[in-house]
Amino acid sequence: MKYIKQNEKTIAYSSEGRGKAVVFVHGFCEDSGVWDEFKQDLLEKKYRVVCVDLPGFGGSEVVDNLTIDGMADAVKAVVDHLNLDKIVLIGHSMGGYTGLAYARKFPEDLKGLGIFHSHPYADSEEKKANRYKGIDFIRRQGHHLFVKQLIPSLFAPGFERSNRFLVDRLIHTASKYDPEGIINGQAAMAERPDQSEVLKNIKVPVLFIIGEKDKAVTMEQSMNQTSLPDVSSVHIMEKVGHMGMFESKRKTQLMVRQFVIFCYDK
Repeated sequence: MKYIKQNEKTIAYSSEGRGKAVVFVHGFCEDSGVWDEFKQDLLEKKYRVVCVDLPGFGGSEVVDNLTIDGMADAVKAVVDHLNLDKIVLIGHSMGGYTGLAYARKFPEDLKGLGIFHSHPYADSEEKKANRYKGIDFIRRQGHHLFVKQLIPSLFAPGFERSNRFLVDRLIHTASKYDPEGIINGQAAMAERPDQSEVLKNIKVPVLFIIGEKDKAVTMEQSMNQTSLPDVSSVHIMEKVGHMGMFESKRKTQLMVRQFVIFCYDK
């Protein structure tokens, strides 16, 4: 990993390869390691691949009063540091929220936007309350138990039972994060605004990867967003939950690769 300073806080990232740039942004209780095999697939196709650890996750320092816009600013700091002209940005879950904020704030940077098990809508009051219950749980019981319960629930049941080594590895990785980083990420998601106007006004193609068995993003949310952009590529993954990069690795790699090629060739 490499490091830069943004507002006196360390942001960790990786940058490999040469050529047109693809930037990956991970989801909640993840880090850039979830993209390792996606990265290799695109490097073989001669793209430059950048993966960013959002504040409080992976090698990036915790940022107080973090917002989704603040996460987008962290990605922007890396993009500017690397002098990237145009990028295709792919964001998973919380990384999708970050990508939408990036598209609103820095539309001139984008050649395409990937919404990977994510959506533009604000939390319902029930969902927001559940996030704050999660924060209270972490403060009372600790983040180790929180992530041990959270991460298995992100997968389709059959996959989670058959891939315990992978699930346990992700739990182990998330358990090493600073609990304040997890709390701040949870609060940032709870307080994020509706960003559906971003998709209505976006001038670049949008990729939607949707899990049929996703418990974190409802099918109604997933499908409603797909009609908002002028140009979109929509993929509904049968028997896949919220973690398609693992549950259907080869297919989602192909979806991302084809989308990147389309964005840069159009």
